[in-house]
Amino acid sequence: MSGKNWASPPKTRKNSVKALDLEAAKQKAYRLLSLRPHSARELEKKLLEKGFPKTIVKEALEKLHELKYLNDASFAGSRAHQLAAGKLWGNRKITACLREKGVDDRLIDDAIASARRELSEEEAIALWLKKKASKGRPDRKEKQKIFQSLMGRGFPPGLILKMLGTPAEEEADDENG
Repeated sequence: MSGKNWASPPKTRKNSVKALDLEAAKQKAYRLLSLRPHSARELEKKLLEKGFPKTIVKEALEKLHELKYLNDASFAGSRAHQLAAGKLWGNRKITACLREKGVDDRLIDDAIASARRELSEEEAIALWLKKKASKGRPDRKEKQKIFQSLMGRGFPPGLILKMLGTPAEEEADDENG
């Protein structure tokens, strides 16, 4: 036999395997990003679940950042706008959704502030009430259902009560009219 050691592959083979892994990780990331935007943490988690080594995933994410395919601030801004204006969610629920995606709290705050410049929580509640509330004035039971629904959408209780009117206001209206 010639003096080659067949037990360990040459270093160039190891480098080419790493390059193939990196390319495969980037391709998987591109496919995921083509379906919908992702946060960096969310994409990292998905690539790790697919079995890519942590070092390869880190390199792939760095490359995606360099190419501007991955930007948590942009992701948070567009997602916050979509949830605030499109789904009429309150800030608490938007925050929870973005945290679940691994977005930094500072970016979440900025994204929500930007979305709320276009549509405040009060305006969102008013739109939701216009779409969902029955004709005429809701009775106490219906107001309870509305209150619970708006709480589930992430709106603060004080704002919901303000928008629905308090029981004291109802009693005064009943006496006057």
